[in-house]
Amino acid sequence: MTKPTDDLPPAARGSLGSVSAARKLKDRLVQILVYIAFALAVVPLVSVLWTVLTNGLGRLDATFLQFSMNGVGGRDEGGGAYHAILGTLEQVAITSVIAVPIAVLTAVYLVEYGGNGRLARAVSFFVDVMTGIPSIVAGLFVLALWLLTFGFTYSGFAGSLALTILMIPTVVRATEEMLKLVPNDLREASYALGVPRWRTVCFVVLPTALTGIITGVMLAVARVMGETAPLLLTIFFTKAINANPFEGPQAALPTFIWEQAGDPNQASIDRAWTGALVLILLIMLFNLGARLVARFFRPVSR
Repeated sequence: MTKPTDDLPPAARGSLGSVSAARKLKDRLVQILVYIAFALAVVPLVSVLWTVLTNGLGRLDATFLQFSMNGVGGRDEGGGAYHAILGTLEQVAITSVIAVPIAVLTAVYLVEYGGNGRLARAVSFFVDVMTGIPSIVAGLFVLALWLLTFGFTYSGFAGSLALTILMIPTVVRATEEMLKLVPNDLREASYALGVPRWRTVCFVVLPTALTGIITGVMLAVARVMGETAPLLLTIFFTKAINANPFEGPQAALPTFIWEQAGDPNQASIDRAWTGALVLILLIMLFNLGARLVARFFRPVSR
């Protein structure tokens, strides 16, 4: 069997061979650059994880997970972050309950209903503005409106309101991009069967984009779970356990870490490192759970 290049003159075959070799060299060079960029991106991540692990594993025990800092001084050994873990879980849960429905419905409006209308452009503009708001500004807004104007006291719910402001734009943008990736053929096939738009969105578009939406939600949760500045202004400080997020100051892992790291005693610094490790582990568990949920509810093609 003759090769496609056999009919070419010798000069043309030599030129084709040199071009092929040049392309292979460029491909290998780009591949090496990609590997180097990947290594440079991984090195800081591995360094942070290794530092937190080596400094935080020493105090990661049952005492740290089951007890609070009530009655424990900075120099004292023992004590734990149970009150902070409980506060973080409650605050993030309230934030998600408020922010996720609002953000998803906003994204559905922008993609499925808004089009290029004036209202859709205005909403998209304000979402972009909210994306760049510093976290402390969100805390100051809730402090001025919820606490000073309306007269409510420091509470975990006030912190959740500040975190909601930070979470909504992230979820809106992530959901919007996922909805745009859904093929229009699916929508048109549903419309051709006489299915109303709202049923198409609920039972065709959203299930198709569910995996990406959950990923975006978890990225937003990971962001707000580590915010410190808005919580310092809205939940105040407490070393005792407060399981009621709607009344009284409540602790959180970011504020616990900030408070313990500011104490010069080694026992407090050790607790701060362990708190950081617990926070990272919680975020990893949430992401793992989200991936399992997304895989379980992912539409199956037949």
